[in-house]
Amino acid sequence: MSEDIDLPIDQTWLILVELLTDLKKKGVDIPSILNRDLSLVKSSVGFYKKDMTHPDMIREFDRANITITEIQDKLFTFAFDFGNGYVKLWSDKLRRANLGETVYEKPDSSSKFLSNAPPGFSFGRIHLKKPISEDRIQEIAEYDNLIIEFDEDNVLALYGDKINVQRGLKELATFFDE
Repeated sequence: MSEDIDLPIDQTWLILVELLTDLKKKGVDIPSILNRDLSLVKSSVGFYKKDMTHPDMIREFDRANITITEIQDKLFTFAFDFGNGYVKLWSDKLRRANLGETVYEKPDSSSKFLSNAPPGFSFGRIHLKKPISEDRIQEIAEYDNLIIEFDEDNVLALYGDKINVQRGLKELATFFDE
């Protein structure tokens, strides 16, 4: 397994998550589908790292690269509203990441509570006793403006602003009453 390998796409993902967060803080209304797409990219890259030689994994990785480029294009459309200096700042970070440079240190993965948490995002994790519909999880992610991904088969990781993570955890907690 090569899950600990840090690929340029990992850095690109971290940078785009931070750009998205910064744009939201500046009052930009970011379409929730971008959160979903970022989550899918993160998951696809994680699957790819489990077996980087399998043809299906390679195809998934290629799709992840295409999707992350589309996300980048959409976010930069919003970034241009804040001037060339702002765009250059983020372009430089992405250029450095594409050259293999570490722009952001990955959180210490020995801590289960900080695993893969993007910079500037709060993080929550929930262990499921029984499966939940992926559509329902996606609904919660879009409604609460979260990135939700499966850490393991029965563990969900939630990323977003603190209040949104709290809301998402409360909503997911209702599944334990069923």
